[in-house]
Amino acid sequence: MSIFRTAALLLALGLSVAACQKQEAPTNKETSASDPRGIHRDQAGKPAPDVELRDAEDEPATLADAKGQPVLVNIWATWCAPCVKELPTLQAVAKQKGGIRVIAVSQDVAPRGSVDAFLEKNRLTDLEVWHDPRMALSSASGAQILPTTILYDAQGREVWRYVGDLDWSGEEARKLLAELPAAGRG
Repeated sequence: MSIFRTAALLLALGLSVAACQKQEAPTNKETSASDPRGIHRDQAGKPAPDVELRDAEDEPATLADAKGQPVLVNIWATWCAPCVKELPTLQAVAKQKGGIRVIAVSQDVAPRGSVDAFLEKNRLTDLEVWHDPRMALSSASGAQILPTTILYDAQGREVWRYVGDLDWSGEEARKLLAELPAAGRG
């Protein structure tokens, strides 16, 4: 087994153990070292990582390709139960007329076809899904828990990140997304 593949598998195992906890994510609270889930603003202003991903058409892309408009980037995987739980609410946000662009970046090392089959089976075909089989985005962004969702402004700079799952159709998410005008939306 190659060193790259071994490292990728170890990273996937570590993320799966950290991510798939049974606890609910806290509501809009200060995060702590013992429970890092919740809203984080400590990386505000940091540019989006310049890593190669595969866009919705399976073409090479980077998050810089989304510059010019705010984008909500969700880092997730099919094997992560909290990730799967929140995907329908992210899809609902993405479908809102005049809403923010939502890109869900799959960290699955499996081929793109298996991710697409998972999305179709779960009726998540209206969600813009990119693929990152090398898990480069989670590594470069410092996302240690899946799901992690990051809001980037129109210039490609981080505004905030939410660590853990969230009901994106709920009140806390509405408050967070209301920060969009300050994120360069209008």
